[in-house]
Amino acid sequence: MKTYGLIGYPLGHSFSRGYFTDFFGREGIDAEYKNFELPHIEALAEVLQTEPTLLGFNVTIPHKIAVMQYLERMSDEAKGINAVNVVKVVRDAGGKPRLWGYNSD
Repeated sequence: MKTYGLIGYPLGHSFSRGYFTDFFGREGIDAEYKNFELPHIEALAEVLQTEPTLLGFNVTIPHKIAVMQYLERMSDEAKGINAVNVVKVVRDAGGKPRLWGYNSD
């Protein structure tokens, strides 16, 4: 099963998990969407290590700028806005995650 998610803090107000869970079910997509409530961006390393099927995640407050330090690539739009709200996780042959950042706003 593929995994996607949301990082931020707090996430109690977010509707994303319910929205994507309904979407995946309705469309017959074998995927799950998880909330990763991270008070500090440094906890992202643990998420990447413990979630080997994580293929991407949305980013919300307060991590839209802080996440940029973990990116290997960043789109021109994200650079121009100086904020990232979508991250693609690409794993190399050894399973090491490479993060590519985008901004969809």
